[in-house]
Amino acid sequence: MSLIEQINKKRREIKTDGYPMSIGEWVSMYEREELDIHPEFQRFYRWTTAQKAGLIESILLGIPLPPIFVSQRDDGVWDVVDGLQRLSTIFQFMGLLRDDAGKRMEPLTLEGTKYLPGLRGIRWDIEGDPKKSMPKELQLVMKRSKIAASIVLKESDESAKYDLFQRLNTGGSELSPQEVRNCLLLMVNKSFFEWLKDLPRFDPFIEATALSDRPLEEAYDVELALRFVLLAQIPEEDIRSIGDVGAFLTDRMSDVAQDKKFRRAGAKQLFEDTFSVLNDALEDASFKRYNAKKKKHEGGFLLSMFEVVALGVAYNLAHNTLCSKGELVKRARSVWGSSAFTDWATSGVTASRRLPRLIPLGRKLFAA
Repeated sequence: MSLIEQINKKRREIKTDGYPMSIGEWVSMYEREELDIHPEFQRFYRWTTAQKAGLIESILLGIPLPPIFVSQRDDGVWDVVDGLQRLSTIFQFMGLLRDDAGKRMEPLTLEGTKYLPGLRGIRWDIEGDPKKSMPKELQLVMKRSKIAASIVLKESDESAKYDLFQRLNTGGSELSPQEVRNCLLLMVNKSFFEWLKDLPRFDPFIEATALSDRPLEEAYDVELALRFVLLAQIPEEDIRSIGDVGAFLTDRMSDVAQDKKFRRAGAKQLFEDTFSVLNDALEDASFKRYNAKKKKHEGGFLLSMFEVVALGVAYNLAHNTLCSKGELVKRARSVWGSSAFTDWATSGVTASRRLPRLIPLGRKLFAA
């Protein structure tokens, strides 16, 4: 198929429409439940009150805002693909925003901004306190202000909105790659997301990985659980064709989440068995560098060690070929003296080159 034919085929698969809408119209759709802003996504976004006030300032000053991207469902409801934080801020300021349980959230009280310091302490409407309420004429300015809608129509390929979400929320986004994946999972299969999110709450996993606060805030523990689920028993021929690991995790995650044959109970059991064994043998040193001269583990969590140790132990547990506890400890420490590990575990080696070496290494290393 030629490049032009490929482009024409994909263009036919994605049907779009777009037009400007007033904020009042966005509000009406939200109140009529014709707009799904995915309130459960709120946990992944970290807009400050200053950023929220800045958005209201931009609207009042007439500064154009980027379009809101939505996907039209079969029932006609619009799924917000990009623009959640902008719409959530507007709805929260107006006292309309509901959480994922359907409960009204506390209305937003604004901070003063660079150009409009008088916004400090202002809310949309405080009964009996007109000085702290947004003046009616400014409420009308906001309601009449336009934010364009860019719509992926329901006739489009089913994967279009997920691809669009990923592209719009990767790169300059404040979200980590796994937080973007978590949002995608919520769109694909909320039940699978809740299952995956629960895996890294297992105490032996928490103790063995010993992650610091920052990675936890960015859902890195969930990414490690996802890597485990997707890579622990992956066929070796598939490892060599992984390519970009981020794209692989996202694509394979979506496939597994929609696969009715995927056995969650078995995957969870292997996860818990693996980290129970590791925590019992190595505790919080499971994925740290081993200094042979000092005869002790040093530093923090290393992904390359996770790829060798966790995935290697899991594979052998699944095949009933795991070595003894004493051997496990000795072999985990021995990798630091092996060029088969150190040559590929350096920071300059990409994951697509590293994984085809380290995953098979771990499988052989921990076999009885």
